[in-house]
Amino acid sequence: MQLSIVSKTIGLLLMIFSMAQVPPIIVDFIYSEGEYLSFVFSFALTIFGGFILWFPFRAIKKDFRLREGVLIVVCFWIVLSLFGTLPLLITDSINNLSFSSAFFESMSGLTTTGATVLSQLDDLPKSILFYRQQLQWLGGMGIIVLAVAVLPLLGVGGMELYHAESSGIAKDRLTPKLRNTAIALWKIYVSLTLLCAIGYFLSGMSIFDAISHSFSTVAIGGFSTHDGSIGYFNSVSIEIIAMFFMFLAGINFSLHFVAWNNRSLMDYIKDSEFKAYAMVLICSSIIVLIALSLNSEYGSNSETIRHSLFQTVSIATTTGFSSQNFSSWPAAIPVFLIMVSFIGACVGSTGGGIKVVRILIMFRLGMKEINKFIRPNAQISVKLNRASLNEKSLISVLGFFSLYAISFVLILMLLMFTGLDQVTAYSATAATMNNLGPGLGSVAENYGALNDTAKWILSFSMLVGRLEVLTIIALFHKAFWRN
Repeated sequence: MQLSIVSKTIGLLLMIFSMAQVPPIIVDFIYSEGEYLSFVFSFALTIFGGFILWFPFRAIKKDFRLREGVLIVVCFWIVLSLFGTLPLLITDSINNLSFSSAFFESMSGLTTTGATVLSQLDDLPKSILFYRQQLQWLGGMGIIVLAVAVLPLLGVGGMELYHAESSGIAKDRLTPKLRNTAIALWKIYVSLTLLCAIGYFLSGMSIFDAISHSFSTVAIGGFSTHDGSIGYFNSVSIEIIAMFFMFLAGINFSLHFVAWNNRSLMDYIKDSEFKAYAMVLICSSIIVLIALSLNSEYGSNSETIRHSLFQTVSIATTTGFSSQNFSSWPAAIPVFLIMVSFIGACVGSTGGGIKVVRILIMFRLGMKEINKFIRPNAQISVKLNRASLNEKSLISVLGFFSLYAISFVLILMLLMFTGLDQVTAYSATAATMNNLGPGLGSVAENYGALNDTAKWILSFSMLVGRLEVLTIIALFHKAFWRN
């Protein structure tokens, strides 16, 4: 294991991340709230920490292998979350925030989970609120992808980082050079963010709220600048804009790239995962709509349709925005929505969950076994986009499910050992592993009431979900550390 190149790379990435402290300083000067020193100190400490890690190994020119790439990804998310706590701890605007709570908030932002320990958001300084939203935006597409675009300029290759971060089925590059791939993805990401912000602004949000919510919408994060989330605005047009961009952000960004290059919507229609993704959202929305109607939760049909559609799209894409307190709906509906979040968005999107393509493959694999039971001699293959999947891909999906299920049960049990009840522990595990955010029971409003041990466990759960289990589990295997 070449720990020198690991330290050098993390140091470089950390120095790049220090620039994330600059936009909140600008926001603070605009609103004159006197918070800029918190970010100035954070900037200095972050760039100094990165320099300390980089300087001793600055002359090393070795290429790193996949193992170093995996270690860099995992360590960087932890180190990034660690330094991301600085503004939250230094500021005087947030009272009695423990280190475990600050780390939880930072990890939640960077993993686009959207679970928060903070309350009374409406009273916090604009710079702090903007900083939280910005963390989600950076984490949404994966700051590692941004680093892949930048690091070649600094003399560090990025192929191993790309594979460690993108642990989905489709890892094909969109362009011949990896750096160009990262830049292409970020162009799409930034374009969607700008369009979303314009849509929010034209629908009645202030410029600050429009930009802030566009960050968390396109990142499928769920952080808001208000305690009431999207429900604070009580606007049908804003909810429509949010649903539209949540839907787009949940689609594979590679598919966006191909469709844009070909100037054709047919690329979406031909894609098996996209069709399954749209079908999950449609069917789930209908189920929630019928359930709310039968329980007469709202007085008018229009309100029932409005809230059922918004909450279903928000939870199913693992965004976590709320227009209503869905945890107070009849018991079957919140549980159903949490279950839908396990499916999540498409692979290669900013969403969380198991990913639609894996669920689709598992379903088709199940159908294959049923057909083979009925017709034992039949030669049946599992297909995706009209192409047969090889044995390696199928085993990869089955392995992922196994590791996911084991991780889920272990985290669930650990939370219950800390004293959480079954509903809270189950929903908190699902909400963090699926990078969803809102849960049920004691975490329906926020996670501030949890004990520190539970917060650390859930912070780990967010990381497991963001890096899709395998990257984290690999570190615990002895073969990973052998020379």
